[in-house]
Amino acid sequence: MSLKIYYDRDADLAPLQDKTVAVIGYGSQGHAHANNLRDSGITVIIGLRKGGGSWPKAEAAGFTVLEPGAAARAADVVMMLVPDELGAELYQSEIAAGMRDGKSLAFAHGFNIHFKGIVPAPGLNVFMVAPKGPGHLVRSEFQKGRGVPCLLAIHQDKSGNAHDLFLSYASAVGGGRAGIIETTFKEECE
Repeated sequence: MSLKIYYDRDADLAPLQDKTVAVIGYGSQGHAHANNLRDSGITVIIGLRKGGGSWPKAEAAGFTVLEPGAAARAADVVMMLVPDELGAELYQSEIAAGMRDGKSLAFAHGFNIHFKGIVPAPGLNVFMVAPKGPGHLVRSEFQKGRGVPCLLAIHQDKSGNAHDLFLSYASAVGGGRAGIIETTFKEECE
């Protein structure tokens, strides 16, 4: 496999601009993705468990906050940014029911897909955009007009144009400023 690297000039935000992205989790990566996406003109909602410490933080930042299942039902793209060890149970108990055919499921780490903790329905697009830095750096570099390199991988392309959508997402979080490297879930994990 030859190394493919993309930049903002290779990406178009249009495939994402008419979509709603639900960021599930508002920790280090969740905070960075949500704010960078919003600053790129993307509609973002946050999915969190009621009573958690992140709920008031996300609301204070001006986001609409819903419980994870409601966020998944309301969104076109669902980005799972909770710790890997919590992702599979949360997906099965709350997210999966809201994932109808044609939606996109995304990750910032390949663990749950590669090791089959989460087995998405065949009618979904499934991708990974993995910034190669901690969330505070992803956010601060974006605010400075720079970015952090990202890995991009496609697990399922149900729509036939998933690559353009996923490249749009990676660019919107700042990856296209530094380089978006195409890989696989397996390579990212192992």
